[in-house]
Amino acid sequence: MKPMNPILAGEPAAAQTTPHMLSAAAARWPLARAIYEPGHALTYADLDALRWQATRALLAAGIEPGDRVAIWAPNGHQWIAAALAIHSAGAVLVPVNTRLRGVEAGGILADSGARMLFCAGDFLGDYYPALLGGHRPATVERIIVLGVARPGPGVEDWHAFLSRAGSVRWEAAAARAAAVKPDDLSDLMFTSGTTGRPKGVMAAHGQNLRAIASWGAAVGLQPAERYLIVSPFFHAFGYKAGWLAALMHGCTIAPHQVFDAQAILERVAAERIHVLPGPPTLYLSMLAHPQLREYDLSSLRAAVTGAATIAPSLIERMRCELGFRTVLTGYGLTESCGFATLCDGRDTAERVATTCGRPMPGVELRCVDGDGGVVAPGAAGEVQLRGYNVMQGYFNDAGATERAIGADGWLRTGDVGVIDEQGYLRITDRLGDMYICGGFNCYPAEIERLLAAHPAIAQVAVIGIPDERMGEVGKACIVLRPGVSLVEGELIAWARGQMANYKVPRVASFMDALPQNASGKVLKYQLRRQCDAPG
Repeated sequence: MKPMNPILAGEPAAAQTTPHMLSAAAARWPLARAIYEPGHALTYADLDALRWQATRALLAAGIEPGDRVAIWAPNGHQWIAAALAIHSAGAVLVPVNTRLRGVEAGGILADSGARMLFCAGDFLGDYYPALLGGHRPATVERIIVLGVARPGPGVEDWHAFLSRAGSVRWEAAAARAAAVKPDDLSDLMFTSGTTGRPKGVMAAHGQNLRAIASWGAAVGLQPAERYLIVSPFFHAFGYKAGWLAALMHGCTIAPHQVFDAQAILERVAAERIHVLPGPPTLYLSMLAHPQLREYDLSSLRAAVTGAATIAPSLIERMRCELGFRTVLTGYGLTESCGFATLCDGRDTAERVATTCGRPMPGVELRCVDGDGGVVAPGAAGEVQLRGYNVMQGYFNDAGATERAIGADGWLRTGDVGVIDEQGYLRITDRLGDMYICGGFNCYPAEIERLLAAHPAIAQVAVIGIPDERMGEVGKACIVLRPGVSLVEGELIAWARGQMANYKVPRVASFMDALPQNASGKVLKYQLRRQCDAPG
């Protein structure tokens, strides 16, 4: 017997919890295609049925409301089905970056207290349960492999997991989903910080869906539009502005696992893709492809980008050479559900390229000076946000939460920006040392902590330097231990085994000493000057 949908009808964009939203979408577009990937397609009704089956399997495995369940896998329909089931079971989704190595992923699983992990099998040369290896925390009772599973303790494949559903009645799953409230936690997304230890950002169902509805309306998402999602599902851009936004608006999700310009051009042409968000690197790679003109890209309608400095010429080329009719840029943080500001489709290429747009409805924006006073339009200050989209806080870290969110509700972003007379935001600098490599936030303190484990390194400082393709890349400034040797290639090769690829420094500089102040703090602005990097 099929469960009663938590809502039988209604507007998906008005739903305040993820299980309610999918129920409304399945009721409205049951026969429309929800997901298409080569060799596999699901209608909205199919996805809804798979969501319920996976929800029952989670209940059979003992998952309770508020439990954390992680997903460590590339983009695909099983990722979406598992996430929807986690939400429907009242549990909290913990997306894990597929680029992380075992020690990094294990740290997030331990810090979140995740009870279950959905993960890739063989992906890009690694078998993920083995990659996790001895870093698997005791809290993770079961690993579900979204692929071919090898024998191992507490490890089973997706189909074996789904077979557990038979022991739980449909009504129990429906009741669990109906009990989920807008203020309940939806996800726990880990973002690194200046301390070098990742922090879990808590977001609730209602705030996520309100932001997604607003974003989707601004982008103009329409039912039956085909939405190619290259941004990884573990990132807010691929998850919230990605497949959740697509389902809310009746689009067809086309998941893409590994960035490759030719493969993307082929899919756009063959599948008649309409919507293709991504970092500037995505569009630059498409534009640079030698056979670009051989592909029919006339279906493309909307692009949304950001996360790096953009030249106005790129926006014009995206419109003229790739054919996008709508090109938007925006600004957001994991701590703001991924959303804060957005340009308008009528904005000029100059404005789209040089600003992040204006605050989305319900979001307040200001820039303040060092004393907390609001600066005048056109003056630089720290960017602060306030509104429904501000996180619930950092998981198990009240101190960090208090430092990030003031008593008056303003979120301190750590970015320096300017708001003009028309209310458009322009990010000019960062208070911290974070840089953005290919759309991914890189936090030097975290990378330095990982590099410091190398036996030849006595001291290390990491800075971001400009890169034509990636926006910015890391440069490691290193002081070696006495009597040892190390060259750049050796360091980079070693680092690739210790951290996600986007964190790996692309350049290394070996120095006798790092510049420091009287208290021993490394003066990174001097390193930037020495390395001819902007500071």
